[in-house]
Amino acid sequence: MLQIQNGHPQGPVDGHARLRPLSDFSGSLANRSYLALRAAILDLGYRPGEALRKVEICAQLGVSRSPVAEAISRLAAEGLVDVVPQAGTYVARFSMDEIREGAFLREAIELAAVEVIAPILTEKQLVQLRRNLRVQDILVADGDFRGFYALDGEMHELILSFTGFKKLAYVADTAWLHVNRARQLILPMPGRVAETLEEHKAILAALETRDPDAARQAMRAHLGRLITFLEPLERDHPEFFAPR
Repeated sequence: MLQIQNGHPQGPVDGHARLRPLSDFSGSLANRSYLALRAAILDLGYRPGEALRKVEICAQLGVSRSPVAEAISRLAAEGLVDVVPQAGTYVARFSMDEIREGAFLREAIELAAVEVIAPILTEKQLVQLRRNLRVQDILVADGDFRGFYALDGEMHELILSFTGFKKLAYVADTAWLHVNRARQLILPMPGRVAETLEEHKAILAALETRDPDAARQAMRAHLGRLITFLEPLERDHPEFFAPR
């Protein structure tokens, strides 16, 4: 993950730290290569606008060119990679329009989700959310931003899964893709992770009261707060954004 020092993101010093080993993933060689590259792009191991050098990626993953080429094609279809003929392959830059649209879609989905689940949550489901938040609390105390980020995502996935709609998490994740990547720039901000944790606790407290309106308000405050931090990124880090 990029760390913000003196207001500027800093990437990994060791290029090999960008890509997790293929053993961390499942599926075919091409699928594991895709997942490794996707994870590195989403957590900003590869910066927006940075060239992806296939030879280096093949060497780091220990694979031939074919799985990497297939992985890059899939990433291009998702909008995470730009393939420029005769020029090269680059990590897609951010678009603030895409970020706003993604945030809008995710908010619409999650507000509807908490409203639906609030009156029908089982005690077992509440226990899952409480356990997740307890671990989040520990990770914040330890300063483990990467771990917190993973548990944050898991909490939102749990909420969506409790609706019983099997495709909802996939739709939400697709809408959230560029927001997810951009928010890596703000998670290391001093105090922001602790604030996010308090917002999560407010959502859980509303769900525990089985109050749909309170749950919507808490979720709206949480997701709306995020976009206020994302809006200044285009001004502060123009190198990461596509020209308008």
